[in-house]
Amino acid sequence: MKAEKKHRVCPVEKAGMLEHPLRRLYESPKRILRPFVGEGMDVLDFGCGPGFFTLEMARLVGPSGHVTAVDLQQGMLDRARKKLERAGLADQVAFHLCRADAIGLAGEFDFILVFHVLHEAPDQAGLLRELKGLLKPGGRALVAEPAFHISREEFRDSIALMKQAGLVAGPEPRIPFSRTAVLRGAGDEKVGNRDAGEGTAAKK
Repeated sequence: MKAEKKHRVCPVEKAGMLEHPLRRLYESPKRILRPFVGEGMDVLDFGCGPGFFTLEMARLVGPSGHVTAVDLQQGMLDRARKKLERAGLADQVAFHLCRADAIGLAGEFDFILVFHVLHEAPDQAGLLRELKGLLKPGGRALVAEPAFHISREEFRDSIALMKQAGLVAGPEPRIPFSRTAVLRGAGDEKVGNRDAGEGTAAKK
């Protein structure tokens, strides 16, 4: 396996690019999340940025669920918080500032979203081990990486690291301009009813 490439983290000053209206045409949060997130779930938006997916997560889990939004930059968390406050959903979301070398969370989640941020981690292997520890039995994680930055070979290397971390890479939902994998804990045979929608995120 080749040495991991290092990619820059998107700065807060360019957060507007992550919320461009055209993005919703090919990366609709509702279409991407609906097969995985439901009422009453505890979910984690890792690398939430300005809250592009966080808002839809809060809507999908409803009043009985909970969202944890995590980012490396306080400025991104501040933008996400304001968005959720405007929507009246901030009470359903906890905002957590992580470090570059650790997420630093306790607890377990039904679903974890890692969207276009895995390649930014200085230690992918360590991050994936920590994410494995945050998944509930039967929980799933959706990892999506930008195809315009991450080659097939790089993503295969990431898949190998996922396996080393005790994660099993399953179906690959079709999300435009992304390389994807749905992860479960190794040896976790539990399959919930939500699996019926797996792999259909970008087809509707």
